[in-house]
Amino acid sequence: MRLETERLILRSWESRDHAPLATVLGDPEVRRFYPTVATPEQTKAQLDFSIERQAAAGFHFGAAELKSTGQFVGLIGLGYISDETRAAIRGQPPVEIGWQFGKAFWGSGLAPEGARAWLDYGFAVLNLPEIVAFTFAGNLPSQRVMEKIGMVRDADADFEHPRLAPGHPLRSHVVYRIANPSIG
Repeated sequence: MRLETERLILRSWESRDHAPLATVLGDPEVRRFYPTVATPEQTKAQLDFSIERQAAAGFHFGAAELKSTGQFVGLIGLGYISDETRAAIRGQPPVEIGWQFGKAFWGSGLAPEGARAWLDYGFAVLNLPEIVAFTFAGNLPSQRVMEKIGMVRDADADFEHPRLAPGHPLRSHVVYRIANPSIG
């Protein structure tokens, strides 16, 4: 899998991605809207899972790198939502879009640029009827990216994340949706 934008190469994971991904997922500021930072072992497990999902489904979250330098910037892509989480969201949408970029790349417009390429792929190639995104209710930066790429908040679908215990401060999640423009 490989997509290109003006500034990014969005591609399948490679063995060289483990260390830079571990740096991104191990950063407390990057992971401030997640229950914990990821350990190198958890990052390896996530990478292995993503590779397996991509082999099975033909797509999944992958690496993002700068086209000009090849520098790793983070992860971005589409993925099937787990059954447990899917059941908590109104309409039980099957596919989400998501991203996590190193903080050195925040505010540069790379997340919306890469996300638009993944939306185009999801609609034009996969013919998905809709794609959703969800995040902790307090994660305003990700919500701004969702809005920039044309997603609309669906407050009726907001949910308490089932993988977080009742009362957990990050449990409240908001949902954004976008429909495939070529499916009427």
